[in-house]
Amino acid sequence: MPLHQTSGKWRLGLALSLVTVFLWGILPIALKVTVQALDVYTLTWFRFLLSFSLLASYLAAKQQLPVLSKWRSLPLKLLAVAIIFLSANYVMFVQGLAMTSASNAEVVIQFAPVLMGLGAIVVFKERYTWQQWVGLGVLALGFVLFFNQQLKLLITASHQYLLGSALVVGGAITWAVYSLAQKQLLQKLSSVQIMLLLYGGCGALFTPLASPTALLKLTSLQWGMLIFCGLNTLVAYGAFAEALEHWEASKISAVLALAPIITLIAVDVVALLFPNLITPEYITELGVLGAVLVVAGSMAIALGKKSV
Repeated sequence: MPLHQTSGKWRLGLALSLVTVFLWGILPIALKVTVQALDVYTLTWFRFLLSFSLLASYLAAKQQLPVLSKWRSLPLKLLAVAIIFLSANYVMFVQGLAMTSASNAEVVIQFAPVLMGLGAIVVFKERYTWQQWVGLGVLALGFVLFFNQQLKLLITASHQYLLGSALVVGGAITWAVYSLAQKQLLQKLSSVQIMLLLYGGCGALFTPLASPTALLKLTSLQWGMLIFCGLNTLVAYGAFAEALEHWEASKISAVLALAPIITLIAVDVVALLFPNLITPEYITELGVLGAVLVVAGSMAIALGKKSV
């Protein structure tokens, strides 16, 4: 099978990537609240079920549902890989989040876009210019400075905190595999059709493990957070899937690295408005410098010209 080629509409790819960054940046807060009332399997099952139902309704109205005749040419093994690894990512990240904190989970999960970017260089033969490699170095330095407090905590953390962080690392690895598989699937189906199959497949996997009756015990706030998580899945992953159609995966991965900054800002805002809901994060002056370097490094990679 020939490798997928982007459309070259990098501005659209950048815009879609920024939408994904914002939604993924605020997602850990909603998940942290919801996972206090639901087990990880029921939470994940609901997110996929809601996303599948809404997307299926939209595509049916547009008469754009996947045609069964295309299934013969669809690489089912590759689709299975994407479904299994995306499912594993959801479970590992949410379980790791429940055992650590929103900020820690968000920094550790940043292994995911880095692995996706490196994987895209190997699999899809994407290239970095020397300016982009410098940007990657600046990005790495920025993360070390920005999360110096979290990294210190990780080293001296309890067993549960370490196990949670390990689960998030596993989630990062599985997400990178999923994202590369999805990019290749764009050879056969549109991004929205692929996401429909992924949502449906993942939802089916979690159906035997879910406890729907637990939903009846949720408070209004928890229901609101749960629905937000489902809508976040639909919109964020839809934007991400479409971005892969128009822009190189290695550059998208650089933009996604901005998500932790969104998380830290969102945590402070929510903690200010709702002190009993979540604990605020303290950012040192060194952390602020790190944030600037993260943004600068991400932009250097994302906007750098492709070498020929």
